[in-house]
Amino acid sequence: MRISTSQIYNTGTLGLQNNQQNLFKLQNQMSSGRRVLTPEDDPVAAAQALVVTQSKDLVGQYAENQGNAKAQLGILEGNLATLSDMMLAVYERARDAQNKVYSDNERRFVAQELQDRLTELVALSNTDDGTGQFLFSGYQGATRPFAINGSGAIVPPATQPPVNYYGDEGERLLQVGASRQLATSVPGADLFMNIRAGNGTFATAVGGNSGGGINQGTALIDEGSVMNPALWSAAVNTHSSFRIEFSAGGTQYQIYNAANVAMLAAPAAFVPGQAIPLQKTTAPAADFGAQVVISGTPANGDRFNITPSTNQSIFKTLQNLIGAISTPVNATFSRTELDNRINAELANLDQAMDNLGRVRADVGSRLKELDFLTEGAADLDLQYATTLSELQDLDYTKAISEFTQQQIQLEAAQKTFAQVSRLSLFDIL
Repeated sequence: MRISTSQIYNTGTLGLQNNQQNLFKLQNQMSSGRRVLTPEDDPVAAAQALVVTQSKDLVGQYAENQGNAKAQLGILEGNLATLSDMMLAVYERARDAQNKVYSDNERRFVAQELQDRLTELVALSNTDDGTGQFLFSGYQGATRPFAINGSGAIVPPATQPPVNYYGDEGERLLQVGASRQLATSVPGADLFMNIRAGNGTFATAVGGNSGGGINQGTALIDEGSVMNPALWSAAVNTHSSFRIEFSAGGTQYQIYNAANVAMLAAPAAFVPGQAIPLQKTTAPAADFGAQVVISGTPANGDRFNITPSTNQSIFKTLQNLIGAISTPVNATFSRTELDNRINAELANLDQAMDNLGRVRADVGSRLKELDFLTEGAADLDLQYATTLSELQDLDYTKAISEFTQQQIQLEAAQKTFAQVSRLSLFDIL
């Protein structure tokens, strides 16, 4: 077999280039610390690494969203804490206004303080999250959610709500996991506006004396309680609302429905502080599943109304408190009338604080969930990083051994090529 000089050179050159290429590849792997630099190095590992990298990047995006959600919920929780403190202060000052030694002027000072709290409440309800998005406007992040109604008087009779809501019922969501979206806002309607009045099922109020004007006695009614919601619901569906009216010098009472039909076969004896069951003793008899407690001494003809709860905003509750507390006590607005109205609004304020507690608990549960999600994302990111390392990272011990071997192989190839390339027939002729 004949081998030409050109073949010797071509084969030698090709061998040297292959050895150099292999050595260069090993050098690149050791300098980068990665075994798979291009898909041709390991097609299967390269494909798997691409999938794992995409999953890892997605987990990183979820982690970033979790951080953003935690920051927004932190701002929200701070505002809810401020709102809680403000409502407690309002409650205490309203209780102070019931102090019998307070004069009209002193109560007006309390009313002015509550007016300041109402202004602060409106400002708080319009807080933004630092990025120009309002916290309590629902989906309408750029819309200021609350505005004072210019036509609504602060002092009753107020025929318009003191504050209007211009947001919606939505909650802004962030994708914080592969299958989890988390709300980072609270709609203002849910927090400030849609609050059930009274005890949450029905509301009690003074009804005025049947002879005209306000109640004449010293009787005070509580917010009432419901023992059987199903019976109460059936009673309201049939009779709409109820009225308790006193007679016989305030020693007896009768219960009437909205159609002014007597519910009791005969007036019942009144005992101050004893629960009055709401019921029907005329045929057919019925238990309405609720009761109220009236203390003090009612006058003949004094009345109290019991109506199903409707939604009343925090702003309206403060408006009503301000109106009652700022009204001078006189023949047309007695001390009893003042106490009954304040008690009614304090019951509404209790409902508002319960609603606030519910919202804060919900926000707290979201923050707790984010903690778990963050921990899970960190663990998952570590798992993906480990998998990528197994697929792509270089085994330096093996690589150094291969590099030394390849280096020796290249040197041997260079020396043998140099010797072979010098061979010539003329050297032996």
